[in-house]
Amino acid sequence: MPLTEREQHLLALIRDTPLATPEELARRLGTSRAAVNVHVSALVRKGALLGRGYLLPLDTAAPRIVVVGGANMDVKARTLGPALPGTSNPGVSVQSPGGVARNVAENLARLGVAATLISVVGRDPLGERLLRETEAAGVDVRPVLRAPGVTTGTYTAVLDDRGELLVAVAAMEAAEALTPATLHERRSVLRGAAWVVVDGNVPGNTLAHLLTLAAEAGARVVFEPVSVPKAGRLRAALAAGLSPYAVTPNVAELGALLGRKVPDEPGALRSAAAELQALGVELVWVRRGPHGSLLSIPGGAHDLPALSAAVRDVTGAGDAMLAAFLAALASGLPPLEAARWGHAAAALTVESEFAVSPDLTLAALRERASRS
Repeated sequence: MPLTEREQHLLALIRDTPLATPEELARRLGTSRAAVNVHVSALVRKGALLGRGYLLPLDTAAPRIVVVGGANMDVKARTLGPALPGTSNPGVSVQSPGGVARNVAENLARLGVAATLISVVGRDPLGERLLRETEAAGVDVRPVLRAPGVTTGTYTAVLDDRGELLVAVAAMEAAEALTPATLHERRSVLRGAAWVVVDGNVPGNTLAHLLTLAAEAGARVVFEPVSVPKAGRLRAALAAGLSPYAVTPNVAELGALLGRKVPDEPGALRSAAAELQALGVELVWVRRGPHGSLLSIPGGAHDLPALSAAVRDVTGAGDAMLAAFLAALASGLPPLEAARWGHAAAALTVESEFAVSPDLTLAALRERASRS
């Protein structure tokens, strides 16, 4: 169906300013918000937009990785000396965009992979800054829901003078707005995606729906549990026969996926990974911190050592690890070699003060991986 002149004008504005609010669009059009909503509904019916989030059709010619889950602002405080509990500690603090899904997407973009983020932020200054800086890093943020009445999530971490995490508080209620209906409106984003990464911040029913949509789109799904409480969100999907291609837990999260504690011992980890594979998960990559990782694939299980690094800040190391792993798989490398790329990315990231290292490039990754 042809577009009217006013619809063409509105579509042009949305292309130029994809993060504009309905009020901003109405002001630039010289009309009311209600009129904008009427025109948006018409554009959706005519296929020019993909939903109420003003989502434009994506170019599906290039392979992409879609990342679904948490996006928030990180607030990191670090003590200047050994941390003393129960009292004030001199230190420094910084604020920057964060969130597991968002960090994975930015790391992918820095490695030259076309990355699209599906997440939720509020209509507040933190959300505006998060989207602006994530888009500037090369991530397609058009599918991100800007939800009214929602406060953009925050992750507040306290580190000691060695960069080790002492305590963290994740205020991620915004992710609850990522409902099955919201995801369904963005289902076209999954078409043409080679991989879909989803983190445990996504509600359980949304996770199950994503696994169904990804299967219909022919995309492989990687589940990153995020934490012990959130790892269990996958169990209901597994019981229903909905399994991702891969899961990337740490040892405690591996136990949560199985509903029991798993010792951090190679034999026990191999057995636990095999249990998940019996439920339909093809690849299980267990991260063991300074002890490296265990990669279980259909051909067997492999232990990989962590690479030596001068630790400055451990925040974001796991996100970089997962992104480099996926970038390697997307380039055609086998899983074992891809996991080595992941360890190289983790080493580069812990040596940086940032959750996403500005020094993370393909050249730097290859150089660090070559040392292993």
